[in-house]
Amino acid sequence: MLFGEIFMVALGAIRANKLRSALTMLGIVIGVAAVITMVALGAGAQKAVQERIQQLGTNLLSIYPGQSFMRGVASNQRVNLTMDDADAIRQAARVITEVVPELNSNQQVKLNNQNINVNIIGTTPNFVPVNNYNVAAGRMFTAGDDDGRKRVAVIGWGVPGMLNVNGLAMLGQTVLIRGIPFEVIGLLEEKGTTGGWGNPDEQILIPLQTARYRVFGTDRLRSITVQVGSADSINIGMLEIERALRSAHGIRPGGENDFQIRNRADFLATFEETTRTFTFLLAGIAAVSLLVGGIGIMNIMLVSVTERTREIGVRKALGATRKSIMLQFLVEAIVLCLMGGIVGILLGTGGAFALSSLANWNTLISPVAIALAVAFSLAVGLFFGIWPAQRAAKLDPIVALRYE
Repeated sequence: MLFGEIFMVALGAIRANKLRSALTMLGIVIGVAAVITMVALGAGAQKAVQERIQQLGTNLLSIYPGQSFMRGVASNQRVNLTMDDADAIRQAARVITEVVPELNSNQQVKLNNQNINVNIIGTTPNFVPVNNYNVAAGRMFTAGDDDGRKRVAVIGWGVPGMLNVNGLAMLGQTVLIRGIPFEVIGLLEEKGTTGGWGNPDEQILIPLQTARYRVFGTDRLRSITVQVGSADSINIGMLEIERALRSAHGIRPGGENDFQIRNRADFLATFEETTRTFTFLLAGIAAVSLLVGGIGIMNIMLVSVTERTREIGVRKALGATRKSIMLQFLVEAIVLCLMGGIVGILLGTGGAFALSSLANWNTLISPVAIALAVAFSLAVGLFFGIWPAQRAAKLDPIVALRYE
């Protein structure tokens, strides 16, 4: 029997039992659709994390105060970072391009009868380009504003919404920060939440010297952000910072650092690894549906062999070989899985688009995931179809013809 004839006979057997064939494919359909949708969700989440961390900048280092040590034992006191530390880093820099000292604290902000508690950051004008911000309206304060301790403020995109006013309407208005009047001169573009760095849209920037002498009354920096020339120079930049701060703090060789240096590129790698693991977990759970669907196909094919015993006997009596009988049932199983895989691809892709458009979830359809799902469905059909096919091929034609 030629392969084309075998294929047509297999399709005829599937069409003869349409409802049973559809129910048999259901497990494969659900499995393939679930795998594609889950992988799309995981890939979309990973891409979103990458984009957000890229917005923060992967060539940035953040320096925070640490604990002081006495004879190798950590004390309860935290060492402060000051403007002298920022200057020490700036003077020792070779691969470091920008140093951004930051004073920040949550303060009460009042506009007319609205009152909110928001993060106030005292910093230098280079805060905006270093952290990949853009000014949507107005302007950023200048070095002259900083030196003159001007009471001017640049607000994040989310602050007007917190105050129930229009963002552009706030330009030129006066807000009270800790009871001190500040003129709003700029509005930052929307940046979106960025994981461990909080919500950058819900903060207000003011000049560093104004924050030191008029608002906070201290030069104790909350953090220092450092930009290096490129991501490849991160490790060299960390060594430069460590050497400069250890010298400024008088830490002897072998002593513990009383500051922390955090690499945002490491933060990106950690998030990517987490989302990748999450994707594999979801895909693994969805793949169980494919396994269950394969078992269902095997069961139905075994039932089909039993029902068609006399038919098999007739075919063998007319000269059909074991190979042709086995190939016929094997083709039936593979076709069922392939058809289920195609329907599953359509449903999975549609489900991913639906989640993206209706629920605003980040999804990314992966051609690799589609190819793997189809290949796996074919493998399921081949694997679970072999036993029923072999059972049909081994039937004795005389016994098969006598079967009732």
